[in-house]
Amino acid sequence: MAVTIRLYISLVLLSGLGTSHFLINPLRNNRKRSLPDTVVDGIEIYSTKINCKVTSRFAHNVVTTRAVNRADTAKEVSFDVELPKTAFITNFTMTIDGVTYPGNVKEKEVAKKQYEKAVSQGKTAGLVKASGRKLEKFTVSVNVAAGSKVTFELTYEELLKRHKGKYEMYIKVQPKQLINHFEIVADIYEPQGIKELNADVSFITNDLMNVLTKSFSGKKGHVSFKPSFDQQRSCPTCSTSLLNGDFIITYDVNREQPGNVQIVNGYFVHFFAPQNLPIVPKNVVFVIDISGSMSGRKLAQTKDALLHILNDVKEDDFLNFILFSSDVTVWKENMVQATPENLKEARNFVENMQTAGLTNINDGLLKGIEMVNRAREMGILLDRSTSIIIMLTDGEANTGESRVDKIQENVKNAIGGKFPLYNLGFGHDVNYNFLEKMALENHGVARRIYEDSDANLQMQGFYDEVANPLLIDVDLQYPQNAISDVTQNNYQHFYDGSEIVVAGKVVDLESNSFVADVKGHGALNDLTFTEEVDMKEMEEALKEQEYIFGDYIERLWAYLTIEQLLEKRKNAEGEEKENLTAQALDLSLKYHFVTPLTSMVVTKPEDNEETQSIADKPGEEDATQLNYQPPSNPYYFVDGDPHFIIEVPEKDDALCFNIDAQPGVVLNLIQDPDTGITVNGEIIGEKKASSEPNKNKSYFGKLGIVALQMDLQVEVTPQRITLWSGGRKSSFTWMDTVTITQNGLSVTINRKKNMVVSIGDGVTFVIVLHQVWKKHPIHQDFLGLYTVDSHRMSTKTHGLLGQFFHPFDFEVFDVRPGSDPKKPDATMIVKNHKLTVTRGSQKDYRKDSGQGTKVFCWFVHDNGSGLIDGVHTDYIVPDLFYHSPIQS
Repeated sequence: MAVTIRLYISLVLLSGLGTSHFLINPLRNNRKRSLPDTVVDGIEIYSTKINCKVTSRFAHNVVTTRAVNRADTAKEVSFDVELPKTAFITNFTMTIDGVTYPGNVKEKEVAKKQYEKAVSQGKTAGLVKASGRKLEKFTVSVNVAAGSKVTFELTYEELLKRHKGKYEMYIKVQPKQLINHFEIVADIYEPQGIKELNADVSFITNDLMNVLTKSFSGKKGHVSFKPSFDQQRSCPTCSTSLLNGDFIITYDVNREQPGNVQIVNGYFVHFFAPQNLPIVPKNVVFVIDISGSMSGRKLAQTKDALLHILNDVKEDDFLNFILFSSDVTVWKENMVQATPENLKEARNFVENMQTAGLTNINDGLLKGIEMVNRAREMGILLDRSTSIIIMLTDGEANTGESRVDKIQENVKNAIGGKFPLYNLGFGHDVNYNFLEKMALENHGVARRIYEDSDANLQMQGFYDEVANPLLIDVDLQYPQNAISDVTQNNYQHFYDGSEIVVAGKVVDLESNSFVADVKGHGALNDLTFTEEVDMKEMEEALKEQEYIFGDYIERLWAYLTIEQLLEKRKNAEGEEKENLTAQALDLSLKYHFVTPLTSMVVTKPEDNEETQSIADKPGEEDATQLNYQPPSNPYYFVDGDPHFIIEVPEKDDALCFNIDAQPGVVLNLIQDPDTGITVNGEIIGEKKASSEPNKNKSYFGKLGIVALQMDLQVEVTPQRITLWSGGRKSSFTWMDTVTITQNGLSVTINRKKNMVVSIGDGVTFVIVLHQVWKKHPIHQDFLGLYTVDSHRMSTKTHGLLGQFFHPFDFEVFDVRPGSDPKKPDATMIVKNHKLTVTRGSQKDYRKDSGQGTKVFCWFVHDNGSGLIDGVHTDYIVPDLFYHSPIQS
């Protein structure tokens, strides 16, 4: 299927900061002498060029920035580029005073020690890390002597995929200062001929209209944007730039034939996108999570998306809804046709969806699959129709069958390869790896739905991609003895507005012709499309050297092959996974691609010695220590000794601190006077105190939750859970598996694992149970507290955790070696305090209460002094249920 793939570039040039994470504000310079408007903190960025060459959908992009240090002393210059997560960096060079320092791609493990050495020495290493929904940010820094010049040049490549009938290049422009020579140039060459070409600039003004040019004729298209120095000014006398926004290029090609085959230098690529075919009727089952965590805005956005989707369902389609929480609810017992009457009833069903309980993914999916299979067996569905299942969840399976490997096995066996499964993961609390693996092994894809104001539009957008199947069981065939190493050439569906791309090697170079056959089932009959290419004529037709970059089809084939090997690798195990990894690694090294298996090593001068910078491409669950990316949905938790972890999404980082308190002390963790929600925790120590100083550990042994508006109190210990509600007392043990739902309260106990407490439309707490061997001479059982949806609490929320629910700022710089070589120190400015912090890690036990997951953070010493408001003793309260009154 087609997925939205865009070409992104975002330029943010930084200078003189000692760190690459903060932007320069040109209005706040402290200049020793009068400098021109192009100079910021002594650094002049005098040229930035973005050059894009697209040949047959394969994009080759070069970003070049030139700077000079106008200051009297050495300055650090940083180069940041945001690029698509789907792109592979292929080259990076720095040229300093005429000497070029190139990048070399190496196996990631080979480069890892060099990276760690650079970090431990406080050096600024080149990083690639997540940046928003579809971007990764490449960052590298270098010290530049007074009067010296530096040139940065980054090259990356990707295959543009067709989405809703167009290819799109999205360039985010944000230079942050005036530049003498700024330009964006895109040259497009498409052998099929260009049908349309458009450019849209969000920050365009009347003065800039004449510097934006676009043209296309035949096979060539051209877009350029070259504002003069004065045209960049945000006002006639300003020294700030108005270039800040989106630069979007869209185009499509002529499609006189359903397919197009191109052959260059022994490699072929086949683009297939037939037009004007009747739409194949579809049978859609929506499997929707309505557990307690979906309450509030998530449910409202889901309803809005489904209601809009119902407006687009065609009358030949069949549909049904499966709702799952602790139990499974169906709208209709069988699939029903999308008649006006049924659609009206479906809308009413969607509007009345309500949330409660746990997350039973297994039973929800199996019910949906069984419904499609039974409808097919009963002859309810049209013979020439196709079925799909779309599942939406915001959490993890925590009731019924909760073992992810078993759920995957159950779903795969039930579907039996007959139709695809598409998984939508809402927010960052989902086990996205699980959703992706399950979708991929059932011929579908997974998509993360970001918890934001446009979540409903994200869901609708995904449905639009699969709403109009034109062919099913598509098989692309080529002469058996004439080709080798072909990429995926069979697809379960072809959707309107998308495109299938197949590439491979041509073995028989002596043949005069190349034949491609495509077979598929259409809405009315079976179809065969045949295309024959004269190889000699093709070679001559593609000799457009001005527009074509070298062996582009060979590189396209390598890119596509690596991409598909990495996808297969996600579901592979043992020897199969090793073989896939070896193949992808070999190609990555051969073609100089930075992939999740490789790193680019750049040797650069630093303080008269050579150091190594590493450009790493992270995977979904792969992040090195200093480029760790916490989820965009903020999280806060306290677990262990006790370790407090605070995510700061504005900084793409996390902070942490410990609290040392004596056993029996009760600390206020969260207090919201507006909602009346309070959480306190009581400290416990080890069974046997150590005689050595600083060796006695402490934990939370009791947690108390108060919700005044609900007349609710919850006490949690490692032995029991006790609820007081409306004067009634209920008690449970950790051996129970139970869900209690009443008056806006949902409490779920997952046997010997964790419990989930959701209070109205406010916050959800996850309490993790840590059990040790009962006869352990020192340690004892303890609890961890995790908050979810904390943004729903009021701005008056406070407490050791609660005070961080509101945005705050900090700055980290001067990274340097610490007492532990693996944990560098740094200086932090936060809340008007200057602190020494240490890079470290803590454990997140939400998903794995045994081993946990590492969370990298900047550790604030001395009980969080300087980070928390006041001192830690200010948070001591008299008892577990102490609270402040609700504000009127």
